[in-house]
Amino acid sequence: MIGNDIVDLHLAKTQSNWQRKGFLTKQFTNHEQSVILSSKNPFLKVWLFWSMKEAAYKCYAQEYQKRFFAPLKFSCKIINDASGFVSVKSKKYYIKYLLTDDYVHSIAREKNFKKMVFDLFLVDKNTCVSKKINQEILLYFDKNVNLQKNEIGIPYLYQQTKKLPISISTAHHGDYGAFAFSYL
Repeated sequence: MIGNDIVDLHLAKTQSNWQRKGFLTKQFTNHEQSVILSSKNPFLKVWLFWSMKEAAYKCYAQEYQKRFFAPLKFSCKIINDASGFVSVKSKKYYIKYLLTDDYVHSIAREKNFKKMVFDLFLVDKNTCVSKKINQEILLYFDKNVNLQKNEIGIPYLYQQTKKLPISISTAHHGDYGAFAFSYL
């Protein structure tokens, strides 16, 4: 399973007030709150942890075929400037992340990161995001492959009517889109 999430930092800055009363306590564990509040850039830490949680959540939702909102159940730890992990119940998801001035992107896997591909792209204001994601995916596969989502919104790749043994995750926020896939 693979999950990914992207946060457009410019949009997050204008649309979300992470400093409002109760926001941190509803979204982040005590440890995460401590890391955020002691950080040189708390805004960036908020969105890094959010992105890590979302990426791990997408893995978890794929495996259990269940959607829910419970960010406090997902606990983040940072290992270094590009990786960390997220724990939920008995599961542990390994995270690779990229921080830029414009966006935060996280990819989650239950196992190591071999045979993983990801792509990031700018989403034109006049372009349908799902159409752009399909165009980008076709760069990696032949024309007969398409992206379909199940009844709870989890994406899968199909070649005509055959579901492929590939885990895929899509994400978009503001001006940015991303996807990641891994062979099962």
